[in-house]
Parts: sequence; C-alpha cells; structure tokens
Amino acid sequence: MFAKRKKMDSTRLPAHIGIIMDGNGRWAKKRALPRSAGHSAGSKNFKQIARYCNQIGLQYLTVYAFSTENWKRPQKEVESIMNLLRDYLKDAKNFKDENIKVRFIGDLKALPEDIQTLIQEAEDGSKDATGLRLNIALNYGGRDEIVHAVRKIAQEYKDGSLLKINEQTISDRIYTFDQPDPDLIIRPSGEYRLSNFLLWQSAYSEFWFSNVLWPDFKPSDLDRAIADYQKRDRRYGDIQ
Repeated sequence: MFAKRKKMDSTRLPAHIGIIMDGNGRWAKKRALPRSAGHSAGSKNFKQIARYCNQIGLQYLTVYAFSTENWKRPQKEVESIMNLLRDYLKDAKNFKDENIKVRFIGDLKALPEDIQTLIQEAEDGSKDATGLRLNIALNYGGRDEIVHAVRKIAQEYKDGSLLKINEQTISDRIYTFDQPDPDLIIRPSGEYRLSNFLLWQSAYSEFWFSNVLWPDFKPSDLDRAIADYQKRDRRYGDIQ
C-alpha cells in the first residue's frame, strides 16, 4: 500500500484529474538508454499512479498516452509504444480485482485492428467496476475531439434531430460527455503547455507543473499537486 502525505486532505480530492505523461524520452536519454526504455518505464509508472488514484478514492483520471501528433515520431518508436499498449491490454484482465473502469478516448479506428479488439475486451471486462474511472487518451487530440463533436452536431442538425446549439450541445458530444471536466491537470517534465490535451474540458481547470520526468513521478508528487490544488480559490469568473 502507498503512504499518503499528510499535507494532502483525502476528504477534499478533486473529482477529476488529467495527467500529461511527458518526459519518457528525456528520462531514457539521461541514462544513455534507448527511447523505448523510457516508454517502458513510463508505462510501469502509469500503472502505479492509476492504482494509487484508485486507492485514495479519486473518481476520474484521464491520462494522455498517445496523441494524434505522435505518429510523426520515428516508426521504431511508434511500434515500441504500440507493443507496450498491447502488453498492457493483454494484461488488463489480471487487474479486475482493482475495481478500475477503463475507457479509451480518441480516434481509435486509426489504430491496428488487433489493438482495437484488445481495447474492446478491456472496456467490456471492466464495465461493472465501481472504483476509479480511468480514461486513456489514445490517438487523441483536443482539436480533433472538437471536430468530431461538431461533425456529429452538423449531421444531427441536417437530419432535423437537433434544433438548438449551445455549449452544452458540444459538451454532450465529446468523449467525456458523461463525466465532470477535470478540476486539475498535471504536467511533469518541465513543459508548460497543454499540447492539445482536453482543450474543451480544461476551460476552468487548475494547472500544476513539475520538472520531474514522468517515469520518476511518484505518488508523493501527486499528493503535492493535490495539496497545492486544495489551497487554490476557484471562482469560475465570479467574485467571491
């Protein structure tokens, strides 16, 4: 079991946390290892952090695993990431007792067919879980997600099944339509940008940045992020 830091109030957790899992390549470079070793270490750490989030009672966690832009990376690196994904999906059935409900968000149809099948099996296998709801953003881009929603709206409007268009219309058609927007978005690795992650959902999210590279990001770092979040005054544009 993980030990929780005292500064983090477990009774006032954010409902939804988003994490941009960044820094795998730099982690490997610092150790004179191939980038694939960094992705492997990052994948192991993802499992640790997801389990910890479930343990402390977090309701929703969304992690950025592979973006629509990541296809531009060297083919060998992309293949390495896809193979890690295969390993995770094949092993997912062994984690049913953890009570984590998994959803994959993004343009999944662009992925290899065997991975699409494994994704469906992982989602079906965890559908009755009542603990953490884990979203894995795969072949995901925030702009692409909005385009996807707008296309659905346009088709429904053309068919006559949609008469009114407002903010909620879009919110109801994004990948996380049935979930609260993220309260807190965490980006390790020393970068200070969203990189096309949850653009619609993050309008009022709090942000927390760290120089720690993702494979080195520990539950204690998550505690620090949550503790800092708990000190903030969220006004949503109002005066309070």
